[in-house]
Amino acid sequence: MYVPRHFAEYDQAFIKDFVRKHSFGLLITLDGKRPLASQLLFYPIESGPDILLFGHLSRSNPQWKTFEQTPEALVVLEGPHAYISAGWYSIQSAPTWNYVTVQMYGIPQMVKNNDEVYRLLKDLVNFQEQNIPERERYRIESMPKDLLDNMVKAVVGFTIKVTKVECAAKLSQNRNARDYDNIITKLRAQGDFNSRAIAQLMESRRGMSEK
Repeated sequence: MYVPRHFAEYDQAFIKDFVRKHSFGLLITLDGKRPLASQLLFYPIESGPDILLFGHLSRSNPQWKTFEQTPEALVVLEGPHAYISAGWYSIQSAPTWNYVTVQMYGIPQMVKNNDEVYRLLKDLVNFQEQNIPERERYRIESMPKDLLDNMVKAVVGFTIKVTKVECAAKLSQNRNARDYDNIITKLRAQGDFNSRAIAQLMESRRGMSEK
């Protein structure tokens, strides 16, 4: 991924937090002739300083058959993004787009043990349910056993040990402090989710723009 130096992000805490919050992404592999892609939910497994991802595909999705022949898989996670008007600058410039994205490379490995697939699916559901009031949280173990067994057999679980991470956090770091603050104000005034999310990220990183 091409990342201009102003926008390259190397903070591992920031990247890991981003992966936890924006875990729905694109898995790209090769079948020997062309790339294949699927939109999937990933579960970041705690693994010390490394990033380990768990995902699952429908068994009817042929992409899992590429795992043994693809030299390297690519996972793309997208965060908030918003249009930045050139009218918000104090100098003549071009409009642009602010965004945060993470691209991760690694070798996918199928999880062939059904008990392990079940455990990882259970962890995935619990991870996603953690923001729901505890008394309302869904547990997959509440499913009838025959239905649960069929569900596990209908998917292909896999893990990816991430070997390379690239993160672009394009948040107007190349703008002077006056323009940086004005962009935050203008984004907040837009009112949509993405604009407000970008404004919040910029606010949390105030002082990192050019002086």
